[in-house]
Amino acid sequence: MIPMLDLRKEFLDTEKEVIQSVVDILGSSRYVLGPHVEEFERQLAAYHGVSYAAGVGSGTGALFLSLACLSVGKGDEVITTPFTFFATIESIIYSGARPVFVDIDNNTLNIDVNKIEEKITKHTKAILPVHIFGLPCEMDRIVSLARHYNLDIVEDCAQSFGSSINGQLTGSFGAAGCFSFYPSKNLGCYGDGGAVTTNDQRMYQQILALRNHGSRGNYVHDCLGFNSRLDEIQAGILLIKLKRVEHQNQLRRQNARLYTSLLEGHLRCPHPPPGYVSNYHQYTIRSPKRDKIKHRLQQEDIASVVYYPIPMHLQKAADRYDYKEGDFPVAEQACNEVLSLPVYPGMSEEDIHRVCEVILGCL
Repeated sequence: MIPMLDLRKEFLDTEKEVIQSVVDILGSSRYVLGPHVEEFERQLAAYHGVSYAAGVGSGTGALFLSLACLSVGKGDEVITTPFTFFATIESIIYSGARPVFVDIDNNTLNIDVNKIEEKITKHTKAILPVHIFGLPCEMDRIVSLARHYNLDIVEDCAQSFGSSINGQLTGSFGAAGCFSFYPSKNLGCYGDGGAVTTNDQRMYQQILALRNHGSRGNYVHDCLGFNSRLDEIQAGILLIKLKRVEHQNQLRRQNARLYTSLLEGHLRCPHPPPGYVSNYHQYTIRSPKRDKIKHRLQQEDIASVVYYPIPMHLQKAADRYDYKEGDFPVAEQACNEVLSLPVYPGMSEEDIHRVCEVILGCL
């Protein structure tokens, strides 16, 4: 069998370090917001070239808390993409704001920057770009628009740890970069976890309070907050894996290059624009024969996943916003054609050749 991701092998590669870290933390009796969280936050900020990083309970928590810090609420609008995981719009809805969708670019599958300006109204408070599958959005143009209209930017970096544009990492362009450390992510822990990166000291201090019931300590609560803290054990694991993430991303890129060399010309392969570096959180192809390919791969015991079968504007949970089929045709077509293939570090060239052999046999 060829799986989508081999988390067991990843654990075995770090088993001794992980177990020792967990034992040390258990022996310390510091289980929440301890020294490992502080050290991970320090290293995370340094890695991204930003001033601050705050560990939180999940990627969803990172998005929601960031919007809360920016006072996004009832009556506001947040511009985002319909082609993403539900947590993106979930965080907007939690805040009380309305998600305003912009169709995606047919080549990158990211938000189409050419269509953002026409969706800006007097109610627009922020733009929430999603670096889908690890490919960065056109952040230079998004930053320019945000400055012109005095809007905030919250980057959804759940899939883009280590991705960059001309050397600048995602998570360092906007008011906040929001990361998920769900186990399947390029930098994943062994449970839920997330973080917010920022250069804004006020925002950083507010995140620290909001993640901890609105308190900075000593049972003094200056605001109504939430329970969204990064566990000490998860931070210890992330510190170990952070040392390896750049190498792991390079292995993903190497696998992606091999896929493209074998599949190019037969179906649509991902192509980062010049200066853009993807971490290939997913290697996603497109074909009108997607369902046939997926079925054939399954018959051959090869995993593949459709991310995402239903765009956000057509999800039942978004019924209240009165979007309809045909509103965002590029995203809708993508949902009918995309298929993500195994691209994990440690995947053998032989397995990649096997995956491609099966796919080419369907075309």
